[in-house]
Amino acid sequence: MIKTLTKHGNSYAMVIDKPILELLQATPETPFEIISDGRSLVLTPVRNAKEDKKFEDAVAMVHKRFGRAMKKLAE
Repeated sequence: MIKTLTKHGNSYAMVIDKPILELLQATPETPFEIISDGRSLVLTPVRNAKEDKKFEDAVAMVHKRFGRAMKKLAE
């Protein structure tokens, strides 16, 4: 997807389409961390510790239940 900047007052803005926000489970109120290496930007929705723990627990459960199967699929 290629996007262009839009003039917004004295600044420029980039619109994030609704399907992308839904994919990221973000709303217009979600804060984003912005990281740059000087050539590119990475936008990451900021999650609270409770949401991070819930996600990590889910990943651990999937790994525990399906880890062997996923390893075989990767071979």
